[in-house]
Amino acid sequence: MKATSQALRAIAPAKPHDSVGTLRGSLKRTADVVLSACGLALLSPVTALIAAAVKYCDGSPVLYRQNRVGLNGREFTIIKFRSMHLDAEEHLGPVWSVPNDPRCTRLGLFLRRYGLDELPQLWNILRGDMSLVGPRPERPEFTREFRIEHRHYDVRHSVRSGLTGYAQIHGWRGYTSVEERLRHDLYYVRNWTLLLDIQILFGTLLHGFSERTRHGA
Repeated sequence: MKATSQALRAIAPAKPHDSVGTLRGSLKRTADVVLSACGLALLSPVTALIAAAVKYCDGSPVLYRQNRVGLNGREFTIIKFRSMHLDAEEHLGPVWSVPNDPRCTRLGLFLRRYGLDELPQLWNILRGDMSLVGPRPERPEFTREFRIEHRHYDVRHSVRSGLTGYAQIHGWRGYTSVEERLRHDLYYVRNWTLLLDIQILFGTLLHGFSERTRHGA
């Protein structure tokens, strides 16, 4: 496990990204802490209801934990509401989810459709594993593959992973083109400002996660 973590760890940039190592980065992190804490408090009735529904319909565990690759290539444990059957990867191993994934429970399909399974990640944001806005984190197994196939893939790890991102509001989420998602992620990394984060948050609130690509990078 130690060797695997070392192999996955990206080389930290000589100069931290502006969203991490500057005053503007501190403002971004402060906003993450305040908004995630408020979100956890305000949405607690919703998360409690979802947890009870998962428990009633599909049993325990209610939460699902999985390793993902984040800032500077470090692994962290992401938290989600469980949306798949317990033995979903017993025979297949790590594979991408697909539309109407047969491994999902009926309730899980509903939660995934509206992104409700992602709500526990507010805790990841509060902890500092993630940000409200940034490239979506991938699993270590997929990250190893994408690093080989895409020369600039690790650039996306110079910022914190996000609950939502520039790629996601333009329709590149889930089972979509890795090339297009990476292109949008790199645009975000190279053009990041606090204003861009605000625009992405409003885009997420107004439009959700689009099924189609709108004008992007």
